[in-house]
Amino acid sequence: MFFPFLIPRPAPPRGGTPSPFQTTPRRSFYSLADSITTAAAAHLVFCMAVSRGDRIKEDVVRKAVNALLKWKKKKQKKLYSQSEHEFAQEEEEEEEDDGDDFMYLSVTLKKVPTQDLTRTPHQILLRHSLLSQDYSSLNCCLIVDGKKITSEAAHKIIKAKGIPFIKQVLKVSKLKSDYKSFDSKKKLYDSFDVFLAVNSVIPLLPKVLGKVFYNKKKKIPVPVEMRADGGNWKEEIENACKSSLLCLSGGTCSALRVGRWGLTESEEIVENVFEAIDGVLDIVPKKWGGIRCFHLKFSDSLALPIYEYQQKLQPDDNKVGKVGDGGSGLVGMKRKRAELVEDSGRKK
Repeated sequence: MFFPFLIPRPAPPRGGTPSPFQTTPRRSFYSLADSITTAAAAHLVFCMAVSRGDRIKEDVVRKAVNALLKWKKKKQKKLYSQSEHEFAQEEEEEEEDDGDDFMYLSVTLKKVPTQDLTRTPHQILLRHSLLSQDYSSLNCCLIVDGKKITSEAAHKIIKAKGIPFIKQVLKVSKLKSDYKSFDSKKKLYDSFDVFLAVNSVIPLLPKVLGKVFYNKKKKIPVPVEMRADGGNWKEEIENACKSSLLCLSGGTCSALRVGRWGLTESEEIVENVFEAIDGVLDIVPKKWGGIRCFHLKFSDSLALPIYEYQQKLQPDDNKVGKVGDGGSGLVGMKRKRAELVEDSGRKK
């Protein structure tokens, strides 16, 4: 297995004690590689090599999570240690790069997913929410169709069920009429922490909300199954707030959030990673047979591998001869060559 961020370290000087990890980060590959210690990276690779039988070992995930959190902590300290002017300039650059505090599970498939899988985002329920534990402090916007569920009926159900964090209910028709310009969509985007939408309107929203919402997939409306009588609203909305969205792209690589810096602890992220993997396997055809690899990363960090598909090599009977026969194949050719050399030596 080859990891491009690791390259061999020169042999230790004669008489010196060799290091247990003869690897070093390649700085030219990622400028952030030097933030993760050589020992942690090499130990991660070693753990991966011995855990193939269990697919993904919990210890491997934990080491990757801790290494990324350590890197994030180091980066935050570096930012706050700078002068006020430099820090403001750094913040502007980060806004341009659209960085965030979320940790992602990167999913690479063996084949490009079909259109029926890429048409709508897939909701995966996590064990630990990536939002504030106190939902009352959240600002949520609910998008309804305006026909089966009107905004007036939605307001009544929200009040009756005691869901205070839904601050506004919008109909799709109102989105089309009042939020046409880029600036109005950006203002709406910045006004709420989470957007929820009934399942029936999800296919319409990419065209209505545009690239402000869907370009970086930061605040894509989470689909919720809501009955018109409001019987399951509170449970569905709370589950939506504990969920992560997997938006399968037109290629083989996608990602979903599994943790958040400063909010979720390392063990909570580890549990979320396995919940997310189970959710991905329920969506991907052939389950493990459709997965090429899993990585963990922040949006601006090195991606650490936690699983990579290893194809089993089968011997080719046409190329490898059986031991003991003088037939064809590599073994047979070597045997015949040795016999010719021996015969020529006897003649001399």
